[in-house]
Amino acid sequence: MGSSEIARQGSVQVSGVFPHLAVVAGHTPRTETGIGALMPWADRLWFITYPANPGSGTGTGLFWLDETMTLHKHPASVEGTYANRIIHKATNQLLIGPHVIDVEGNVRTIESLVPYRLTATMKHLTEPERKVYYLTMEALFFEVDLETLESMLLFDLTKELDLGDVEHLHFKDGCTGHGRVVVANNTYTNADYLRGEWQGRLAEWDGSEWRILETCQFNAVTQSTSTIGTAMLAMGADNASAILKIHIEGADGWDTYRLPKATHTQDHSWTTEWPRIREVESERWLMDCSGMFYELPAMQYAGKVWGVRPVSSHLRIIGDYCSWRGMLVMAGDQTTPIGDANPFVGQPQANLWFGKTDDLWQFGKPQGWGGPWLRTDVCAGQPSDPYLMTGFEHKVLHLSHQADAPVTFDVQVDFVGDGSWVSYASMTVPARGYKHHVFPTGFSAHWVRLVADRDCVATGYLHYT
Repeated sequence: MGSSEIARQGSVQVSGVFPHLAVVAGHTPRTETGIGALMPWADRLWFITYPANPGSGTGTGLFWLDETMTLHKHPASVEGTYANRIIHKATNQLLIGPHVIDVEGNVRTIESLVPYRLTATMKHLTEPERKVYYLTMEALFFEVDLETLESMLLFDLTKELDLGDVEHLHFKDGCTGHGRVVVANNTYTNADYLRGEWQGRLAEWDGSEWRILETCQFNAVTQSTSTIGTAMLAMGADNASAILKIHIEGADGWDTYRLPKATHTQDHSWTTEWPRIREVESERWLMDCSGMFYELPAMQYAGKVWGVRPVSSHLRIIGDYCSWRGMLVMAGDQTTPIGDANPFVGQPQANLWFGKTDDLWQFGKPQGWGGPWLRTDVCAGQPSDPYLMTGFEHKVLHLSHQADAPVTFDVQVDFVGDGSWVSYASMTVPARGYKHHVFPTGFSAHWVRLVADRDCVATGYLHYT
């Protein structure tokens, strides 16, 4: 296999970044050059860069890094907007962007998919030995035969998922597991903030029909596997908080958990490139969600996922991350002068960060805000979704409602993490009133939830500092 060597081993390293590994896009037109996907394969670290739109990013494409930290651009590289990667076990190939790479590093390209913004590759439901699915940002769902590299359009998801009036579709991820394909669209704009979330989607297909699960933005879907069980994990957000949905194999539906947001800079669909859930050490999973890293367990007991724990908050745009040669590698999207919208940014560029997983605990201290309710229609006696409480030092609960009579809220905590709820406090809020509660410093349970004693429109919000 030939390659174009574009950067040799360098000696300069600044806080985990090697300047000689930077990838840049051309000046005309000025776009972006984010690194959308990483994968160790064929004794190399492969990655693919993306411009904002196909045809707008000269210099982007398929790259690989060798053990001497020498950067190469592959001659089969094409310029396009890609952020998908998966290992196809049956044929022993890496699928990244529109490329198919065998264990010797030989590259083939699915030419029919080159023009599309590819965001996910998924196992096939009925012919997994030779076929896969590809999802595009614009909601096209393809089937590809990995022997012939022929593709066939199966669905336009704007029709299947009632998205015909959404102007800027932004499908970000998809995954196959538990006999279903799950896809995520993270469209969220000012219209969602003003009228309620309606443009996003989390949806599943069982091979016969599509079913909409959520209409708020969802960014990532993946499947964790271990000797103890498998779980499908979907990550998103609404106006109230970040969201983690979990489907345990054999379960009838999905469990919903809520997490704080560490930043509002990643709320809009265009500024969430690309939250991920990845295994970074053996049986050690990380989730990058709304500006915060979380540690996730690899196993499930009694049909539950235990042990979600915040690691750090940050403002990085991290396109992907993986382990390579004993290091944690994170992809970046550092400088983005799309269409010269920002006159203070010049040439588009991005780079990789190298460190170890434990370095993440040295990033920003975990802190954030959100809650199970934000101007939400609440039914009497019905508990809210569980909201994460562990791993934060200082905590304040804010409660308000719009009822014309007082409302009493039961604040319940699960300090074990397995759904063992106990009452922590009872708070009565006057008609159309407000109250807050400061938890003792260091107080922590794993989850907290709220129960109102009457129907109302209520807000239950927590600030963690």
